[in-house]
Amino acid sequence: MRHILRLLVLSGLITAFPSMADAQALAGVVRDPSGAVLPGVTVEAASAVLIEKVRAVVTDNSGQYRIVDLRPGTYTLTFTLPGFNTVARTGIEVSGSGTVTVNSDMMVGGLEETITVAGETPVVDVQNATRQAVLSGDLVASVPAARSWNGLLLLMPGVTGAPNSMQLTPSMITFGIHGGPTSEGRLLVGPP
Repeated sequence: MRHILRLLVLSGLITAFPSMADAQALAGVVRDPSGAVLPGVTVEAASAVLIEKVRAVVTDNSGQYRIVDLRPGTYTLTFTLPGFNTVARTGIEVSGSGTVTVNSDMMVGGLEETITVAGETPVVDVQNATRQAVLSGDLVASVPAARSWNGLLLLMPGVTGAPNSMQLTPSMITFGIHGGPTSEGRLLVGPP
């Protein structure tokens, strides 16, 4: 019975949210020290969560790149172009849906040099207007709240309504956010 219930919930979520399943992306602009854009830079995203382990793209004529359909996890971006130092950005966290912007500046140099930039990646998505929140399993387990979807949704800032006023079934999920329509909320449940 429990297996059938999980299957029904999963199938309902898959049909309700096909666009959210692989909506994560990394994007940005690559420039030289003068601020000019660099077309033709190979940008590689490496992570243990990728089946292929590394996904690569090349910057376009405006120096922009976009790596789409990424799984949630920690990534390392490597920027390479002949005649320039290789730049590596580590510890880039991708979660939920949205686009993480990671820009890079490449210095003219030898082919054998690699510059590794370790730092915080900005968590502001400037390419999408979608507002999302991700609750980890550890957080859900440690919060003193009802162990229901309604109880967990009320923990999110801006979610409005009483615990029993939200309709949460595999075929219908409705709740309001910041006074908006009650049909605008979306709930995506991943594996434990």
